[in-house]
Amino acid sequence: MKAHRIKNERIDIRVTPEEKRMFLQAHKISGDRTFSGFVTRVIKTKSAEIIEENKKILASERDRKIFFDAIFSDQEPNQALKDAAKKYKSSQA
Repeated sequence: MKAHRIKNERIDIRVTPEEKRMFLQAHKISGDRTFSGFVTRVIKTKSAEIIEENKKILASERDRKIFFDAIFSDQEPNQALKDAAKKYKSSQA
């Protein structure tokens, strides 16, 4: 049975000399064995943060839309909601 090898992809980027010096200094401090490993780890971590933040924003926007659609719609509350409101009001008296 032949094992499948995963081919690594390559990313080329251009940076200023100052950026390169900063990245290399951060790599040296980080303790990562290779610069490539350092860059990959940092990019993966930051990418995951960006994706999670985007999910929160989208969920928040979806929740906001659901809330305001419910508040400002012309739809009557269902019987269960009316009963709950009635029960609440009677418990407050």
